Amino acid sequence: MKEHQQLEWKESWRDEHLKWVCAFANGEGGMLVIGCNDRGEVVGLRDARKLLEELPNKIRDLLGVVAELNLRTERGHDYLEIVTPAYPNPISYRGHYYQRSGSTLQELKGAALDRFLLRRYGRTWDGSPVPGVAVADLSPAALARFRTLASRSGRLDTAALAESNARLLEKLKLTEGRYLKRAALLLFHPDPLSFVTGAFVKLGFFRSESDLAYHDEIVGDLFFQVQQTQDLLFTKYLKAAVTYEDIVRVERFPVPREALREALLNALVHRDYAVPAPVQIRVYDERLVLVNPAVLPDGWTQASLLAPHYSHPFNPDIANAFFRAGEIEAWGRGIERIFDACRQAKVPAPLVRFEANGLWIEFPFSPDYLALIRGTPVETLVETPVETLVKTPQRILAFLHRQPTATLHEVATALGLSTSAVERAARRLQKEGRLRRVGPKKGGRWDVLR
Repeated sequence: MKEHQQLEWKESWRDEHLKWVCAFANGEGGMLVIGCNDRGEVVGLRDARKLLEELPNKIRDLLGVVAELNLRTERGHDYLEIVTPAYPNPISYRGHYYQRSGSTLQELKGAALDRFLLRRYGRTWDGSPVPGVAVADLSPAALARFRTLASRSGRLDTAALAESNARLLEKLKLTEGRYLKRAALLLFHPDPLSFVTGAFVKLGFFRSESDLAYHDEIVGDLFFQVQQTQDLLFTKYLKAAVTYEDIVRVERFPVPREALREALLNALVHRDYAVPAPVQIRVYDERLVLVNPAVLPDGWTQASLLAPHYSHPFNPDIANAFFRAGEIEAWGRGIERIFDACRQAKVPAPLVRFEANGLWIEFPFSPDYLALIRGTPVETLVETPVETLVKTPQRILAFLHRQPTATLHEVATALGLSTSAVERAARRLQKEGRLRRVGPKKGGRWDVLR
């Protein structure tokens, strides 16, 4: 047996091992075994009976935790089991908070600690009250914009929309007692950046990874950020490829408006605002990359992002306001809707990956679009099926180049292909010396060789 999320071995007792008890209490519970080596072999504990009497009081006094201690014997060697239950309230050891991640111990700090404490107290980041800000400090224009959108969507009754601003905010559950919630400031304050660091969108056009040609920063309430960012992208940053159908001029952008709008809404509504970094959109000649400071919900993997399912929003109060305004759907189908929009527009599927600094969505531009922009004659985009834009092997190599730890099932889901088709293509690419598997099936990676 190996150490895992709920099991840790130690050869002898030291008070610093209370960190592991703290971590188990802050997680799903677990067992700390004293008197075993790193391989789980019993080596014995000379003072086991003395510790059996002392540790319950020490654990209770320093952690506020009641743990179960069991004295065990194997082949004449005593050892102790310290069984810690999961606690609903946060547990600290000498003012520090710890959690178990796999078989390692991690101290919670910064935004991770904020999220942990809020979750344990039944709060969300956007639902926390903010003192010193009144309804009169909010933007009348932002509130009027919301009323117009909500009236058009029909998701908020007319009587509620006719109420005063204070009553409207109560209806939206954006107040707590006499305080406004953080969500209210992000949604309706004229300068949310003065309260939340990183509450803006950063746009940039890059000639290369390090060569920034020009950039913009969009600040203001979240509804304004959505509209202004879209306007800038389609008027300043993205070029339209022009074709003609009979005598009708047709302009097509490299990323469908619906897909880009859904990606932007997903970033602003579900991002981690405890992280002091903005949403970033980097536009290149051949692709667009959106980086969203985000945290995967508990129990999610990268594959979870690509599967259609219902999910709880990261910022439920912000999500509720956007839903009432008709800007998002109630169901957690953001990523799925992005793929659908690209499929309908017959452009390459986006590449989705999760890294330490957030969620990345990359929209590669189709070869047909690039040919039109560069003045090379090509067939009309309308008649070009998405499968011919980029051949399957190249699409797989491009995906694995950016996401080398992805499974072939994840590749298939992201590219809209069958798993069997991706497996066949991967085997062929390996035989051709263009792709190599490094490490085991689980925990390994792919190397794109050429």
